[in-house]
Amino acid sequence: MLHETELPAILDMKWCHRTSFAAPLLGIADSEGHITLHELDADESRLRQVQSVSCASSEILCLSLDWSNRRQPTDGLANLIVSLSDGSLSLLQPENSSGLAVTDSWHAHDYEPWIAAWDYWNTNVVYSGGDDLKMKGWDIRQGGSAPIFVNKRFDAGVTTIQSHPYVEHILAVGSYDNTVRIFDTRKPLVPLVQADVGGGAWRVKWHPSSARKNDLLVACMHDGFKVVRFDFGTGEDASMTLSNAGHPWEVVKRFDEHSSLAYGVDWSFAGDKNDSGTLVASCSFYDHRLHTWRA
Repeated sequence: MLHETELPAILDMKWCHRTSFAAPLLGIADSEGHITLHELDADESRLRQVQSVSCASSEILCLSLDWSNRRQPTDGLANLIVSLSDGSLSLLQPENSSGLAVTDSWHAHDYEPWIAAWDYWNTNVVYSGGDDLKMKGWDIRQGGSAPIFVNKRFDAGVTTIQSHPYVEHILAVGSYDNTVRIFDTRKPLVPLVQADVGGGAWRVKWHPSSARKNDLLVACMHDGFKVVRFDFGTGEDASMTLSNAGHPWEVVKRFDEHSSLAYGVDWSFAGDKNDSGTLVASCSFYDHRLHTWRA
């Protein structure tokens, strides 16, 4: 271990997608209503907290966060969307040179919104999913006055959402009902395909390389971690290819070394090492374990 930072309980964290000219920046969502930003000092291999933003009172949990600049890395900060345990979403935006500030907040779900995520192809739009069995879309220009759509066709809480960084209009959505659904954002009420991944899908992460755009990493809670490969084909209409495929998805890798709930998982952005695959880090809840492996 290179460095350790003491914080309240952490519900989510993501690196901001910055250019090579800027220091790596980590956004962290904690259990006391705060988003903290930490820059990585590469010379000392240490995280240095540069800002703390209060999104709510200390009894409210920040459940998830997502940066808007996934497809277009920036030198500075990007917009950040945060979901909170009181059912609200908060929008944080760069404020001059002083960091991020909460510029809008609105009630989004009647129960915990486990996830909030940007449409990486249209960063006026964010998606949210919650324990009320709903997925919603929001246009931030409308100030959260009303969702642009509401999908009520889930059998359990919506836990995770990620826009595809390389295939426009594709959205991966996970739920407690053991299913990952792939949607075309132009028709967000009916999935293109449903993959039964087992155990409840807590997190989904598309592969960071365009060469492996078909691969989705899934934390399956009670059934380990899996890499699910979807058939988007090589043509321009990935939605049509996927919906018409004879075998639209398959599990190509699984990791079962954790003995507790499979919660946190992500790919390394450092690239593949020879033919051994991409480095993956995964963590589990009750056994307090972190594993690294390749897929």
